[in-house]
Amino acid sequence: MKNILLILFLLIVFFVLLFLLFFYSKRNKSLAKKTKISPTYVPFLKEEEFNPDISTDNWDLHKYRLNKFRRSQYKGLTFFVSSENRIYYLSEEGDKVYC
Repeated sequence: MKNILLILFLLIVFFVLLFLLFFYSKRNKSLAKKTKISPTYVPFLKEEEFNPDISTDNWDLHKYRLNKFRRSQYKGLTFFVSSENRIYYLSEEGDKVYC
C-alpha cells in the first residue's frame, strides 16, 4: 500500500512538472515573437547625396542637391530651381510657388 502511494505521488509530481515545462516553453515562444523588431530602411548619406528624390531633413544636403540636380526633396516636398535660378515648389493645384 505504501509503495502504491509513493508511485502515485511520483507520477503526479512528474505530470505536474511536465505540464509546467510545456506551459513555460509556450510562454517563452510567445514572448519572443512579441519582442521581435524588424529594422526600418534608412538610406545611407551617400545614397541621399546622389538621389534628389529621397526626402531629407538636412538643410545643407538639400542645398547641395539643388545646386547639383536642380531639384531636391526636403521634408517631403520637392523643390526645383528655375532657369532664372529661383527656387520653387509645386502647389496641390500645380502652380509654382516661389520661395
